[in-house]
Amino acid sequence: MSGVSDLKKAYRLLGKALRSRKAVQRVRRRLAVMPPHPENHYKIAVYFADGSVNMYQMRQWYRPLAELQKLWPVVVLARNAVGAEKLLEEDAPPVAFVPTVKDLERFTASQDIRIVLYVNQNTRNFQMFRYGRRWHVFINHGESDKMYMTTNQYKAYDYAFVAGQAARDRLSRTLWDYDVDARTIEIGRPQADHYSGTLPYTPDERITVLYAPTWEGDRPSAHYGSIATHGEALVGALLATGRHRVIYRPHPRSGVIDDAYGAAHRRIVAAIAQANTADPAARHVFDDGPELGWQLAASDVAIVDISAMVYDRLAAGKPLMITRPVDERASVDTGGYLSDCEWLTADAASDIVDEIDRVRADEAAVAKLRMWVQHYFGDTTPGVATAKFHAAIERLMGEWDEWRQREIGAVVTDEDDDDEEGKDDEI
Repeated sequence: MSGVSDLKKAYRLLGKALRSRKAVQRVRRRLAVMPPHPENHYKIAVYFADGSVNMYQMRQWYRPLAELQKLWPVVVLARNAVGAEKLLEEDAPPVAFVPTVKDLERFTASQDIRIVLYVNQNTRNFQMFRYGRRWHVFINHGESDKMYMTTNQYKAYDYAFVAGQAARDRLSRTLWDYDVDARTIEIGRPQADHYSGTLPYTPDERITVLYAPTWEGDRPSAHYGSIATHGEALVGALLATGRHRVIYRPHPRSGVIDDAYGAAHRRIVAAIAQANTADPAARHVFDDGPELGWQLAASDVAIVDISAMVYDRLAAGKPLMITRPVDERASVDTGGYLSDCEWLTADAASDIVDEIDRVRADEAAVAKLRMWVQHYFGDTTPGVATAKFHAAIERLMGEWDEWRQREIGAVVTDEDDDDEEGKDDEI
């Protein structure tokens, strides 16, 4: 049996290699007909070594980066061919395809990159860290209380742009010998300044409810998904009122492990279609599109599972309910917002109409929400986070100038060009 298993594994690896090679060829053909990158032009690089599965980590930065480009030239350093292909197809900043370390060295040597931004903790980030005389800055792809937000990898970066005081407190509690005051800069949530998009319905007197559950999870500690435990009951109750509009935005992996979970998801989609057929004016929405923003801004109330969606919605500062996991083995943070949020239990899911009315009318709940929004994101007045982001970049540019001024007159080499390790890491 092991021989058969090894053969299958080898076949999968071969298939992956062939797909990667074809993607490389497609990207190179596409870039060949585009104008070349001007030399010594880019001052800021965004390093992205992932493929299509993690494109959501880049997409949420497209609009903030577009605003930043008005001040400083920005380029994305794409290491993966499939990821580069997606970036070229979408609304990303200019893309430099640098699959090998040699490609990366060649492009970096042709530019004046002073700040490198990182949206995730891909292990290949380490290949970029070797370049000194520029700031390496972790900007992340979200805000949450997950373990990911306190990894010791933060120490690898010169600075980290964090959302607010909650992030600083979290890092202070967890990391040894990490100077939070010196190495973190608060910028709020610039993405929230761009929560926009075309609504697939015309707003009216209906109460719009966003239900955005996560997938079922691949282990008991991550059993946060609510589709099978809460979803059918709450969506069914809302569809029946005639005064609510449902926006159903499930995680794209819903049902990949648990067939019953996937079946519950499909029943919700069918129920939404049936409700729209019975009442076309309702315009309930099954949303599986790539754009995230308008859903968070337009909904009167959001119901989400424990996931990054909690904090994406929190940044909008509007009523929010979190589904309480049924599996007692699910890991639930007890130190942050989840210790004081509006929980929705599975038993209360069928009473969701009353729960929504209560949360919307409860002034104490509204005041509590505002307190947590301030703690996690600071001032969420539109435009403030973008201004903080730009100010943080401006500060680092000023620090870069100061360091370079100290080196005037000295003979300095930039990088160690003798290090050949990993130069042919990908073709």
